[in-house]
Amino acid sequence: MRVLVVGAGGVGGYFGARLARAGVPVTLLARGPHLDAIQRDGLRIRSVSDGEWTVKVAATSDPRTLAPADAVLFCVKSFDTASAAEAIRPAVGPETAVVSLQNGVDNEEALARVLGPDHAVGGVAWVFAAIEAPGVIVHRAGGRLAFGELDGRTSPRLQRLHAAFTDAGVTAQISTDITRVLWEKYLLICAQAGMTALSRATIGAIRSTPESWRMYRMLVEELAALAKASGVRLAADVVETTVKDAAALAPGVYSSLHHDLTQGRRLELEALHGHAVRLGERLGVATPMLFAVYAALRPHADGAADRGAPV
Repeated sequence: MRVLVVGAGGVGGYFGARLARAGVPVTLLARGPHLDAIQRDGLRIRSVSDGEWTVKVAATSDPRTLAPADAVLFCVKSFDTASAAEAIRPAVGPETAVVSLQNGVDNEEALARVLGPDHAVGGVAWVFAAIEAPGVIVHRAGGRLAFGELDGRTSPRLQRLHAAFTDAGVTAQISTDITRVLWEKYLLICAQAGMTALSRATIGAIRSTPESWRMYRMLVEELAALAKASGVRLAADVVETTVKDAAALAPGVYSSLHHDLTQGRRLELEALHGHAVRLGERLGVATPMLFAVYAALRPHADGAADRGAPV
């Protein structure tokens, strides 16, 4: 099975490296110093659970040079979905599965608009990993996947991808209701990203501050109400389960949104809280806490805000 990884950051780099180490033909789509380091030295993984290791893996910045892949792990930031999907057209064959492992619940729709509905596959990655330096991925926690066809069928192409991950020692599940799984993660990631970015604090600090921990729960409650109004079948106790999962996170954990904010980078705000706010407006569901997060972070959405001269 030929696998193309689009976006060789924490998520794509980690799972791509695991597949490549198991002998799967993998090509990473990367750029800049990160690409140069991978081509020169291979991709190094520094994992809290698996130690430190390096794998030689093909990498390029030009998908036009590639033969069609059997599967694409699509791991770019949500605001780059349309442009990245257009760029990989030459590597997408008639049966290619393009598995979104992105934040948010509407990336699959964007992929389907660009590449066609037969290619878009929903996916969820539970992993904390990031680029530490060019050619180096640090893996802090997690490492499992779920993916599924949007119509709920179990397809041969996803069975082959599942087998490849299993052979690589990665826990993966084929879901027959991937929309539900996407929303289950959306509840946690919106609350986690929103609160760590808004407060500039770790989840441990948020949990130890009653007002902040209450707001965290309120975000989860609003998201659960949005899911229900959207016709997504979540478990009756999904709020309690999500808060329990958040309570079990290591106290020093932040979020990728917090990391991007503190580094002055563009934020995935529209795919997370912006989407939720707009959905609430369409469905008539009140989202005051989500709106507060969105409004407070909106000045930073495009990167470091111009703060002007001091008064």
